[in-house]
Amino acid sequence: MARMHARRKGKSGSTHPMRKKHPEWSALNPREIESRALEIAKNGKSTSEIGFVLRDQYAVPDIKIATGKKMSTILESNNIKTEIPEDIRNLIRTALQLKKHLDIHKKDLKNKRNLHLTESKIRRLTKYYHSKGRLPEDWRYSPEKAKLMFE
Repeated sequence: MARMHARRKGKSGSTHPMRKKHPEWSALNPREIESRALEIAKNGKSTSEIGFVLRDQYAVPDIKIATGKKMSTILESNNIKTEIPEDIRNLIRTALQLKKHLDIHKKDLKNKRNLHLTESKIRRLTKYYHSKGRLPEDWRYSPEKAKLMFE
């Protein structure tokens, strides 16, 4: 499939290895994995950071294969839920960094375009999460609100 904002084709992202079951060399069983994930989440880590910690420190290659649930499902079932999904949060942080850069370098047209593309991604994801019920219907992205949210 072609890229959205470029005239080239390409594969998006990486592919996981074809693994059907949790490997024997992994030391933790599914309940232990869930409890460790909840401990890490209570320390304020995001879902991707939890996955990195479980992979690097506890030798859990894939949480979904090990437990049968996604990390976000595990956190939601234990009432640990973020108000804004992680992907929108990361895009908002990127947009704020680009805006800060553009305040200093006003003629940087490449980064101005990158800011427009990033804000466009945020709006598309907002529409998606409104339809899925993950974001409240009255939530809208604005750079001013985003600046207050991350300071």
